[in-house]
Amino acid sequence: MKLCVALDLPTFEENIALASELKDFDIWLKVGFRSYIRDGKKIIDVLKTLNPEFKIFLDLKLYDIPNTMADAAEEISKLGIDMFNVHASSGKVAMQTVMQRLQGVENPPIVLAVTALTSFDEQNFSHVYEKSIEQKALQFAKDAHECSVDGVVCSAHESFMIKTHTEKSFMTLTPGIRPFGEDAGDQKRVADIAFAQKELVDFIVVGRPIYKAKDPKSVAQKIIDKL
Repeated sequence: MKLCVALDLPTFEENIALASELKDFDIWLKVGFRSYIRDGKKIIDVLKTLNPEFKIFLDLKLYDIPNTMADAAEEISKLGIDMFNVHASSGKVAMQTVMQRLQGVENPPIVLAVTALTSFDEQNFSHVYEKSIEQKALQFAKDAHECSVDGVVCSAHESFMIKTHTEKSFMTLTPGIRPFGEDAGDQKRVADIAFAQKELVDFIVVGRPIYKAKDPKSVAQKIIDKL
């Protein structure tokens, strides 16, 4: 299981300062909407300069018509990132189109499909999707697996179930990890490290518990020690 640290701070400088503190660790860094819209490719280039071994997860959750998603995926693959994601609810044709387009790319990044956002509770999820989180997350995961997507973004609570119905090597990345019982914040389906390990999660995403700590490096080290 790998640690992926979310760079969700308000400024470019704060994100780079955090990454600088963590530059000696073998970790992934997540660059999301806020950071990428504000800083663009610059943040990716600077992170790779800090430590060429940093792995970058570009968390933009592509969702559009199939050809537009494939065009975007092809452009993303030129940015020097290592993983990105799409929404599984964009449909099988869209996911297949993305994966087919990336066949022509040298060393393509890992592609994950988002199942059910961890900010959803059952009531709000069923209002949108008209099924339970478990039912729909599994369907989305099966669809992604059939489309040769590399894995899914899900909560730790669905990871083992998804691997059971696909295959063990089908990757799961789980946001909403609160390593030491921290406040859930705006996340609804959270878990600690021990639970994520039991559920065979491949990547845990940790943001606030690290970047809001007085000593982020120490917290990151404690997490890595638990892994």
